[in-house]
Amino acid sequence: MLNVYFTVDVEIWCGSWQDIDSKFPRAFKQYIYGHTPDGDFGLPYKLKVLNDHGLKGVFFVEPMFSCRFGRGPLEEIVNLIKEANQAIELHLHTEWVDEAKQPIFPSVAQKRQFMRYFNLDEQTRLIALGKQWLLESGVEKIRAFRAGSFGFNVETLNALIANDIAIDSSYNASFMGTESNFMPGTVVTEAVRYQNVYELPMTVYFDRPGHLRHTQLCACSYKEMESLLWKALEQGRKNFTILSHNFELLHRSFERPDKIVIKRFMQLCEFLDKNKDCFKTCDYGDYQGAVFDKQPTPLLSPLWRTGQRMLEQLWSKYA
Repeated sequence: MLNVYFTVDVEIWCGSWQDIDSKFPRAFKQYIYGHTPDGDFGLPYKLKVLNDHGLKGVFFVEPMFSCRFGRGPLEEIVNLIKEANQAIELHLHTEWVDEAKQPIFPSVAQKRQFMRYFNLDEQTRLIALGKQWLLESGVEKIRAFRAGSFGFNVETLNALIANDIAIDSSYNASFMGTESNFMPGTVVTEAVRYQNVYELPMTVYFDRPGHLRHTQLCACSYKEMESLLWKALEQGRKNFTILSHNFELLHRSFERPDKIVIKRFMQLCEFLDKNKDCFKTCDYGDYQGAVFDKQPTPLLSPLWRTGQRMLEQLWSKYA
C-alpha cells in the first residue's frame, strides 16, 4: 500500500503589490471560488471532486494575508474546507510580512520572499502567528507545515519544533531543497526524521536526463502521474506527495477553466478511487512515523512521456 498525499496550497495573490486593498476583494473571489462564465472551478469544486471519489486531501492554508485584510476571509476559507471534512495545515508566504497593518517585525520594511531569509527567532514567531490565526479561525489542530515556494531551511524545522508541529513538507529536491542545508549531499525523496520533526518531501522524478521535476497537477500529465504511482508502489516506497493549488483548474488568464488540467484532475481522482487497494489517500493524521534510513533515488519517467506532456501543455494554452 502506498500512502498518497494530495496536497493543495491555498493562497491568494493580488497580481502585484500595488493598490492591494482595492484589488483584494476580486482576487479573493477569483482565487478561492474560481468563477468563470462556464462555472466555478476553485476551491469548492476541488473539494467536491475529492469527496465525490471518497478521497482525502491536505489543504495547506496560507493565513498571512489576514494580517492585512482581517480574519473574515481566512475564516471563510477554513469553513469551506471544514464543511468538506478535509484536513487543514499551515502554509506561510512571507511576502505578506511587510504588508501587515500592525507591523510584525518593525525592522522589516521590504519583501523577504522565503522563510529562510528570516532567522530562527523570526521564523518561530511567524509560525506561531500563522498557527494561532488558523486555530482562531476554527482549525482544531495543526500537524504539518509547508513553507511558501518551498523556501525553508534547517532553522525552519527548529522553529516547527518550538511550535509543536511534528511534520514538514517543505523539501523539494527539484526546487531549493538541496539549498536548505537539510541533509547536505543527500537528495531527500522519502520520509526522514530530524529531531522531533518528520520531513515528508515532495515526490520528484527525472523527466529527462539530469533534470528533476516535482509531481504537480498543473505540471505533470496524468499518464506521468499514473506511471510514477505504480513505480513507487512496485519499488516499495511508502509515501507519494502531489502538489496542487486552489486556482490550478483555471486558465492562467483566470477568465476560463483549464480543460486539460480539469481532465487530468478527474482522471487522477478516478484512478485513485478505482485503486484504493493499492493507493491510500492520506492526511497527516494518518502518518505513523515510518522513515527511510537510506533515501531511494528519484523516480524515472521515460523521455517520450515528457514529450507527450510538453505537447499537452502547449495545447492547454489554446484549448
